[in-house]
Amino acid sequence: MHHPKITFIGAGSTIFVKNILGDVFHKPALKGAEVALMDIDPVRLEESQIVVSKLMESAGATGNIHCYTDQKEALKGADFVVVAFQIGGYEPCTVIDFDVCKKHGLEQTIADTLGPGGIMRSLRTIPHLWQICEDMTEVCPQATMLNYVNPMAMNTWAMYEKYPHIKQVGLCHSVQGTAEELARDLDIDYSDLRYTCAGINHMAYYLTLEKKTEDGEYVSIYPDLLKAYEMGQAPKPNIHGNPRCENIVRYEMFKKLGYFVTESSEHFAEYTPYFIKPNRPDLIERYKVPLDEYPKRCVEQIANWKKDLEAFKQAERIEQKESHEYASTIMNAIWTNTPSVIYGNVKNQGLIDNLPQGCCVEVACLVDANGIQPTAVGKLPSHLAALMQTNINVQTLLTEAILTENRERIYHAAMLDPHTAAVLGIEEIYALVDELIEAQQDWLPAWI
Repeated sequence: MHHPKITFIGAGSTIFVKNILGDVFHKPALKGAEVALMDIDPVRLEESQIVVSKLMESAGATGNIHCYTDQKEALKGADFVVVAFQIGGYEPCTVIDFDVCKKHGLEQTIADTLGPGGIMRSLRTIPHLWQICEDMTEVCPQATMLNYVNPMAMNTWAMYEKYPHIKQVGLCHSVQGTAEELARDLDIDYSDLRYTCAGINHMAYYLTLEKKTEDGEYVSIYPDLLKAYEMGQAPKPNIHGNPRCENIVRYEMFKKLGYFVTESSEHFAEYTPYFIKPNRPDLIERYKVPLDEYPKRCVEQIANWKKDLEAFKQAERIEQKESHEYASTIMNAIWTNTPSVIYGNVKNQGLIDNLPQGCCVEVACLVDANGIQPTAVGKLPSHLAALMQTNINVQTLLTEAILTENRERIYHAAMLDPHTAAVLGIEEIYALVDELIEAQQDWLPAWI
């Protein structure tokens, strides 16, 4: 019996690899999968091999693991390519993204999607994604790429433009993750929810969000959410166990817009001009905006990883519950022709009428042996499309910058960022971009 080959690029992200493969090994048809782990860091690669070996044994998986520091070798004959890496790492590049912006008066929360932080991350990342596409074209042209690397929309868009023949989808957990959060906020069973969602990555909205009633009918939970929020019963405190993130921003936007957005409040606060302003600590306090949240998480994750690794090394078995990530569902659907529905980031080819054709959108996709097939949404509510367009402007200009090697478009992308434009003047934006580029020259394409 032929088994799939699954290649991980960035396999030093051990916890992520463990979660994805834990899901894979829950699928009977994938238990025999050959696993290729690739990372440029041999120490992290060895750590991942130790964890995955125990995970496979515990799950009764029968495939083999091979480790590579050579990307093309790892990709040879792959059926599925999972991509999860961070070029430049937390140190130095993420620290630079935050420190330089703060020096210029621009506060950030996560800085991996939009704004100067997202722009710089995409400039560091896209050339490496293109190299994966180049290698896939040569050694596994029929493989499906499952891309988890942020900034999702810009990365995916740039790959679609330069390598349109590569089968790929951008994956995030914000759609299903937020639906689970909202079910928890209302103390209802997530399995009783159904929804339709569409937009762009980190700014998609639940166009419908319903729960199943005792008589089997479905009714919108939006009135219940609004009532619970106004009565102080939602959101539930300490989202994901993190006391810094209280999820106020999204509920306030829900009150104003009538639809709930998929990505977290700490993310959303920096996609718009309303919540983070100089000399307005009252806004930060009112909306509980966790400034510098991503660096804090990085420090915590690094500390926790050392403890987790020791525990993994000492454990005889590693059990893994199924996560809500889509990767294993996609692999199983394609490999066994079992139809499934996921939310993926794909090229807008007649999918959302009132967003630019060709941009990257997040919509429901049918997956089976024919691959990933996005479903058409039609027209979004105009105010939602308008808000998304402010983010798409940045994505458009950055994608054009890197495709045409036009440095001026990098400045233009930063100028059009809603949060940056609300805080800084034009000359300040140019100075900020110049300093970021100079500080990260070793990580950027030569033309910049």
